[in-house]
Amino acid sequence: MLEVIKKGFLASLGAAVVTMEKIQEATRSLVQEGKISTDEAEKLTHDLIKSGEQQWQEINEKLTESMKKVAENMNVVRQKDFQELKSRLEALEERIAAMEGAKKEM
Repeated sequence: MLEVIKKGFLASLGAAVVTMEKIQEATRSLVQEGKISTDEAEKLTHDLIKSGEQQWQEINEKLTESMKKVAENMNVVRQKDFQELKSRLEALEERIAAMEGAKKEM
């Protein structure tokens, strides 16, 4: 699990370094050097960006799943579950207070 987090962190650093601008700069350089055509540069740029987005999504999903597993193993209560229990408790407190009020009136 730590390995997945480590990979996710390294990938996010890589994603920050290899931005769309860097990719475009590199492909323009290849065009200027005559190694690829303008059309090939555009396709390469598009493919690299799309691939990077897909990899980022996969890493995000794996990291999210890993974090969920960590939270489950640590017996951490999810915010949603906590709020639901809090609402139920408040409703019960209101009912008890109403019952006590009715009991005092008798």
